[in-house]
Amino acid sequence: MNSPASENQKSCWVVTDGSAGMEIQCIGLAEALGLDYSVKRIKTRRPWKWLPPQLWIDPLGNLNPEGDLLRSPWPDVLITCGRQAIPMSLAIKKASAEKTFTIHIQTPNCDAGRFDLVIVPEHDKLRGPNVLFCLGSLSRITPERLAAEGEKFKNHAKTLPRPLVTVLIGGTNRCYQFTQEVMRDLAGKLTALHEETGAGFLITTSRRTGAENEAILKEALQNVPHRLWTGEGDNPYFGFLSLADSLIVTGDSVNMVCEACSMGKPVHVFELPGGNTKFNYFHQTMRERGYTRPFTGQLESWSYQPLLETRKIAAEVAEILQQRD
Repeated sequence: MNSPASENQKSCWVVTDGSAGMEIQCIGLAEALGLDYSVKRIKTRRPWKWLPPQLWIDPLGNLNPEGDLLRSPWPDVLITCGRQAIPMSLAIKKASAEKTFTIHIQTPNCDAGRFDLVIVPEHDKLRGPNVLFCLGSLSRITPERLAAEGEKFKNHAKTLPRPLVTVLIGGTNRCYQFTQEVMRDLAGKLTALHEETGAGFLITTSRRTGAENEAILKEALQNVPHRLWTGEGDNPYFGFLSLADSLIVTGDSVNMVCEACSMGKPVHVFELPGGNTKFNYFHQTMRERGYTRPFTGQLESWSYQPLLETRKIAAEVAEILQQRD
């Protein structure tokens, strides 16, 4: 939901190709800045979608009308994420006579100096005078939202035993494989954890988990006290984070790991086959700084300051915007 407009509030567009992981980061920053934002989900045409940003001709005029079109009046602030949104940001900057302040999240495949600000995760190596970096990814999480969502979904946990473990399950992506064998391993570890500790579970899956893996999980947990959300009804994701005593997160998503660590509660990462240099660096850093530990079937207890990177980055961006005014 967009933040309420006020007389002095800056207008903002969030522009992505609609990918949830990209959009959430942009919205999280817009909300933390208190901007009056609108979400624009674009669809790009061939052959432009395959070309580097500098080779696009008339990016704004060649958008697919099945998505959102981008027309003036231009916003005060533009927040983009993803490769498809880069030519749009550059074109809007030019069309607004440099008045729109452009922020791009993640390392762009063009000169970073063409944006007013670029925000990258620390495990990316891009640095520069207009580059801000954070540990992991940005999100929409705030302590206030977590408390409200925990209250909203508290009935999900009312009959479950303690310790209450929230399990965030992703799926196969370009770097990791979440096979049926891997799901059987995870489900077996959860079953054994209940038998050993009496734990109950609040579990969410993602679109990448797949029906076959969800079926394996449901069958394995038939006699284990749990609540499983697979996409039907209101999304209890933030509520499940708030209600947890401990968390288990599959390692395929930087977003999920960072969101889990916003609680300051033990976060156990279930490692999947695969990975790459950036993911490996991210997970190593999270372990070394005391945020996460590997999940091998046991629950461990430790504490740390909640990871609230969006709040930190928003404060830095707000100061820059204020100086610009």
